[in-house]
This record gives sequence, structure tokens and C-alpha cells, in this order.
Amino acid sequence: MSRLLHVDPGPYAPPAPARELTAVSADGARLHVETHGPDGAPAVVLAHGWTCSTAFWAAQIRDLAADHRVIAYDQRGHGRSPASPACSTDALADDLEAVLAATLAPGEQAVIAGHSMGGMTVMAASGRAAFREHAAAVLLCSTGSSQLVAASTVVAMRPGRLRTWLTRRILGSRAPLGPVTPLARRILKYGTMGPGSAPHMVEACARIVHACPREVRYAWSHVLDLLDLDHGVRELHVPTAVVVGTADRLTPPVHARALATALPHCTGLTELPGIGHMTPIEAPEQVTGKIRELVHAHIQAVSEESA
Repeated sequence: MSRLLHVDPGPYAPPAPARELTAVSADGARLHVETHGPDGAPAVVLAHGWTCSTAFWAAQIRDLAADHRVIAYDQRGHGRSPASPACSTDALADDLEAVLAATLAPGEQAVIAGHSMGGMTVMAASGRAAFREHAAAVLLCSTGSSQLVAASTVVAMRPGRLRTWLTRRILGSRAPLGPVTPLARRILKYGTMGPGSAPHMVEACARIVHACPREVRYAWSHVLDLLDLDHGVRELHVPTAVVVGTADRLTPPVHARALATALPHCTGLTELPGIGHMTPIEAPEQVTGKIRELVHAHIQAVSEESA
């Protein structure tokens, strides 16, 4: 019988929310929402990526909740949000609108940060009325708007039809992930994290990803495979910062550079040396710092002017 290595995730353990609520999307899908931090503080909304949950943002929540009202939610089928037969970018946009309506007062603005599929959620919602009402600024972490499978470097071979086919088979696999074993950690680290990722970071990501139901992982893999949100990038008119790790195999820096070029109001592109796809966990201080910068520049300054 093999012995499993258990690593304490430490600061990456999910913090207890101040409040929990359910947002109801346009098609009736119910979304688990958490709020952290003091009422009346500048608002930050966090949208996680494929196979993740609110726990993915643990480091950001712990830091920001001291002086921000942090809103995090589970994408449909992830975490504590029940699965839904509707899996599409329109559904992601509907869900973000529902969360904004359920947690923000009319006219209240927030910095919205999206990682991976969470960033795609933001792009999908960029033209929606609720998004435009509530979004003061955006942070896009480790994400892309199209051609995800073709550009992925998870399969270490030259770009082309064979690599794309193999990548599609890997990312769209129906196979169960099983328990978090040492081998599972190594595989996850190779595919999603930088080579220097600390064991507690790998453990935190593995626990989160392995908790995602196989059917949900498979269903959303097809949405990502066919993704085309280039139009949503062009409609994202709020100030937007872009962050990517240079060792990201799932959404390599080519995507971030394309976003920075296409965005109407890009406030900067940050490439983090040696960091992989899981930027909020791998580089928590840098990601949190970018969110704080956006809040300071685009929420606090506005509040002071209107005071």
C-alpha cells in the first residue's frame, strides 16, 4: 500500500466567509456566493477558472478582506454551485450578471478579477448592462479569448494538427482524476504550474482541481475548446490589467499579449517569470497587488471626487 504525502496548504486553506448567499442566474441556475470583509469597503469580485472554486482565491481573500468587501462565487457546477445542463459562455455571462446584481447596490462599482475561465467570463459579459454598470476595472489572469487548444503547450512538441489533437484528448478526457497522490501532484504541477512551485501551492491546487466532478470538467472542456470571445475583448472598455506567467502551458503568454493589444483600455501587461497557469496561488502577492492597484486607481479616486 503506497503512502500518501499530505502537505498542509497553510494560507491557501479557504477562509470562512462573513456571509453566504445564493444568486439565481437567468436560466434558474443557483450559484454559491461568499462575501468577506467589511460592509461599505471598496468591492472586489473574484471569478475562478475551470475545475476550481472559491477556495482558489484563498490568498487574495485573506489579504483583501482586511479593507475590501470581497465577493467570490462558484461557477455553475463547481464548488458548491450545482451543475447545470447549460454550459456556454452566455451562461457564464448570465451568472456573473446575477452575482453582481445580488451583491452590489445599484450603481456600486467593483474591480472584477477573473482567472482563466473566470477571465473568459468577464470577456463574455463585457457588453452586458449589469457588467457595464458595476465594473470599475478588470484584472485578467492567465486567460485567453480564442484558440486555446491550438496554442497550449501542455504537449511538448511542435505546434500543428497532431499537437492540437493530442491536447484536445488530454484536456477533454472523461477519466476520473482520483485521489491526490504524489503522481497526481506531479502531473498537475507539470500541466498547470511553474517548475518552482512550492509543495503547499501544488497541494492546494490539487485539492481544488480533484474536487471538481468529472462530468463538469468534461462538459466545460468543450466550451473552452470552441471558445471565441475576441469580440468580447473589443467591448471591454473599462481599465483592464493583464497578468500571465511565463511558464503557463494552458494559456501561454501569446494569449496575454494578444489581449493587451486588442483591449480598448489596457493598463498594462505583467509577465511573471517562471510562474505557471495558477497565478493567484503561485504568485499571490503580485496578483493581490494588481487588484489593490486597480481599486486605488479606479474606485477610491472616484469616491473621493464625488465626496
